[in-house]
Parts: sequence; structure tokens; C-alpha cells
Amino acid sequence: MDREVLVQNIKLLCEKKGIKQTVACRESGVGVSFVNDIVRGQTPSVAKVQMLANYLGVTTSELLGEENKKPAAGDGDGVSENEAIFRALPPDLQEEALRYMRYLAAQAGTHEDPKD
Repeated sequence: MDREVLVQNIKLLCEKKGIKQTVACRESGVGVSFVNDIVRGQTPSVAKVQMLANYLGVTTSELLGEENKKPAAGDGDGVSENEAIFRALPPDLQEEALRYMRYLAAQAGTHEDPKD
């Protein structure tokens, strides 16, 4: 995560909405010192980034500046966006997500097309 990009995106989104960063942070529930904490080097929790993104009406990826990043040929670590999102989940939610994906896969294997 690029902290500078995150802080810049928060600033731009707040300006676009005509609100102060501290107001957005307070009203979203992340705390008024959220931006200052990031500037001082703290890594925000996924939950807080999600809360602020929801408040600002954007995705977490957009807020983090990941939405428009496309690795050049040979760049990146070979991890898909979905896998990166999965890896960012806490372990208990990863297990739940895996169970749900297995359920969906099983349903897809037995699903009959209503057109038949």
C-alpha cells in the first residue's frame, strides 16, 4: 500500500465532495486522526479503509489507488486482483470465503440451465 497515494486520494475525494478530511474521517467512524496517523507511518486497518471508502462512495481499491494500476509486461508478482483481495482478508474470513467458493463451484457443477 502506498500511503502517499492513499492520503492524496482522501484529500482529492474530500475536496470533490466539499468536505474537510477530518469531517469525513469522523463521520465515517475511522477517527479524526486517521490521515495524520497514516502520514506518521501507521498502516491503517483494512476495516478502516473500507469504512472511509464507503463513506466517500468509492471502492477500497479506488481509495488505495489500485483501481487504475495495470502492471507493465513482466511487472507484478503474478497475483490476480481477486487473489490479492482474498489475501487481504483475515484468516477466519479466508476460510469462510473458501467454503463459499466451494459451495458455488458445487452448485455450478449441478446447475441445470432453465432453458433446457
